[in-house]
Amino acid sequence: MAKRNRLTGLAGSGKLALAAALAMPGAATLAGCATIPAASEAPVAPVATARLTGEAQIADLVSRMTLEHKIAQLIQPQINTVTPEEMRQYRWGSYLNGGNGGPYGEEFAPAGEWLRLADEMWNASTAPLPNGEPAIPTIWGTDAVHGHTNVIGATIFPHNIGLGATRDADLVRRIGHATAVEIEVTGIDWNFSPTVAVAQDDRWGRTYESYSEDPRLVATMGAALVEGLQGRKGADDFLGEGRVIATAKHFFGDGGTDQGVDQGDVNGDIDALKSIHAVPYPAAIAAGVETIMASFNSINGKKMHGNEALLTGVLRGEMGFDGLVVGDWNGHGQVAGCTVSNCPQSLMAGLDIYMVPDDAVALHSSLLSQVRDGTIPMARVDEAVTRVLRVKQAAGLLAPNAQKPSERANAGDLTKLGSPEHRAIAREAVAKSQVLLKNDGVLPFAAGTNILVAGQAADSIAQASGGWTLTWQGGRELDNDMFPSATSIFAGIEQAARASGGSATLSEDGSYTVRPDVAVVVFGEEPYAEFAGDRKTLVFPDDEGLDLLRKFESEGVPTVAVFLSGRPLWMNRELNAADAFVASWLPGSEGAGVADVLFDARPATGKLSFSWPATCEGTPLNSAQGALFPFGYGRALSDTAPMGKLDETCAFLGGGAAAEWYGNGRLANGITATAGGTDLPNLRGTGGGVTAIGLDKDRQEDARRIAMAAGSSLALRGEGSGSFRLSYSLEAAPSGPVRATSGTATTDLTTGLTLAAGKGWREMLLTPACLADAGDSLTIRTEAPLTFSLASVERVSLPEGTACSF
Repeated sequence: MAKRNRLTGLAGSGKLALAAALAMPGAATLAGCATIPAASEAPVAPVATARLTGEAQIADLVSRMTLEHKIAQLIQPQINTVTPEEMRQYRWGSYLNGGNGGPYGEEFAPAGEWLRLADEMWNASTAPLPNGEPAIPTIWGTDAVHGHTNVIGATIFPHNIGLGATRDADLVRRIGHATAVEIEVTGIDWNFSPTVAVAQDDRWGRTYESYSEDPRLVATMGAALVEGLQGRKGADDFLGEGRVIATAKHFFGDGGTDQGVDQGDVNGDIDALKSIHAVPYPAAIAAGVETIMASFNSINGKKMHGNEALLTGVLRGEMGFDGLVVGDWNGHGQVAGCTVSNCPQSLMAGLDIYMVPDDAVALHSSLLSQVRDGTIPMARVDEAVTRVLRVKQAAGLLAPNAQKPSERANAGDLTKLGSPEHRAIAREAVAKSQVLLKNDGVLPFAAGTNILVAGQAADSIAQASGGWTLTWQGGRELDNDMFPSATSIFAGIEQAARASGGSATLSEDGSYTVRPDVAVVVFGEEPYAEFAGDRKTLVFPDDEGLDLLRKFESEGVPTVAVFLSGRPLWMNRELNAADAFVASWLPGSEGAGVADVLFDARPATGKLSFSWPATCEGTPLNSAQGALFPFGYGRALSDTAPMGKLDETCAFLGGGAAAEWYGNGRLANGITATAGGTDLPNLRGTGGGVTAIGLDKDRQEDARRIAMAAGSSLALRGEGSGSFRLSYSLEAAPSGPVRATSGTATTDLTTGLTLAAGKGWREMLLTPACLADAGDSLTIRTEAPLTFSLASVERVSLPEGTACSF
């Protein structure tokens, strides 16, 4: 039964015809505007006293809300900082979990804890208010961008770049529906997807979130996912059971930044830009998308979060979108003249909800003041609140008998989280997304073939899944135990080989005692998410796969390269060394789908949704510019036409160690971080008395807050020469000695850190003046507890005689 019918007994499409939501009196009042129920009262859902429907209900609710609670509807904090107590006090209209957020501070909390927090937030938001003011239920938004992948046990579908290679819009609809059901299991109603970026430069770290470089394909696939998540507009199950609110993002131009720099500038004639980057939005709007998210980037120098001409003039005026516009993570703080806690410009430009993860209270205060002094007209506030309430109405949250999350359809039904049916859809998607670029006849595998599977990625579900998987950036440190019921690529090959009368053996380093019939080398990019994945070139920096392919080539063992990546990269060397080459993208939890193609259980039908580069420079590329493989290329297994020798010349090969060891929330390739012998991937985690967590400096988690226990040490290791330059801050002076060591040199940092304490972000230079014999590591040791923040570490060449400084 459809969700809205179950809740209301009414039919209709889009905005539901629901009864008015009124609140009961009897609440105790806090200082200022906030209210909470008296201690003896249990939170209750709004109670209907009148039969108002549609827009009449919305208008009635808005007319009876206080200004304080109207402003709260426009603010969206994150679960890492907002508590049910604060929710009850301020009545935030919505809240979210970030990529590294989990209930009660536990990033890997089980599904039941997500549902428990959803109930607590619902109860807090619907606790009675005085004087007949309606208590408006809050709504939870999440980034379920390739399945409900913040939650352990969920089905992990291929990222969008792989789905674009399938060309199968119906498959994408089924993926959307399955994702919505799994979201409902945890009591969440709103998904921040699909991404409908039209990536034009593969160096962009979010390329894998784009279905294609072709705006028409993006429009088709994006609209299909909207329909899968929400249901078809006008259908009986639209936003009913097994459906959630969808979000098209990021409006607009996110895939067109100069040099692929995340959150960067998009420049050019506005009509020319719209002909590429705006194309997917009318399709999403026609599909009934309820919300659209503003983009971080600038258009001709103006940040989208403050761009009235585009957010209001184009999106609403030209495209006719009448839904909700939500901001991205502190994106309003990048608008000229704004801070994260003070930005009336965004509301006036057309933003309806500020996504302000950690500064909700301060933003609430500033917006209140700006309405009261006339900076923001009340009419604009009411307009934005109306849009928020329409979405809640459409989701069934304003019904008189609306149920708390744990009582809704699918809630708590763990059999539907990663169900066999959903995993079957994911496996189908994996198989259909594989793009065969080369095959000298080694594929498909014959029955009885004995296969050696090599490469660190072969048995890593985390690497096959990429970013936005359990954690924001993802990471191979997430072992397979974190993915119950999932299948690695090796496990899928092993199952298929055994079923065909053959065998498969895992050997990450490629060693063997019995010569195999064929070797499959699984390799690719380490997981990453936004801006941490940006590249300067299209060179793949890790030679593990190349070395393995050349090893087997020299030994006369036929090879199949399975390349995991979030974008096309320059692979000429690997293509030359392999007998077959498969672009596997980021397939997710169902590695058996890769094996399905290798063994011809499913045909190789995937077609490139991005043209493949012939050179390594990394300039914007499309099929018209002489790509090695054009948009739409993809071989059938029967196509064994030989490929000529490819040019392996690249000026960026052998360029030496990167100067930047750590920056933008990510360690550079080849750089490691350890504490007491424990590896801290991307300088994040706990070990040896050191805890490093994400911190927002200029962008989301682009820095680290590092807490060191007495007697602990933190070491960064890599290659390079020169002085060390660190961007850091610390609030309190160290209470004991702190030293830095590199090579055979040690210097005392205590005095310099004492002087720098409390002075904000600073630059530390460790030059030969205090580290005379700097080596290939930098180790910080402290004899007393020490907490500091770190944004970057670089090796730099400085003039001789440059002094150390703090």
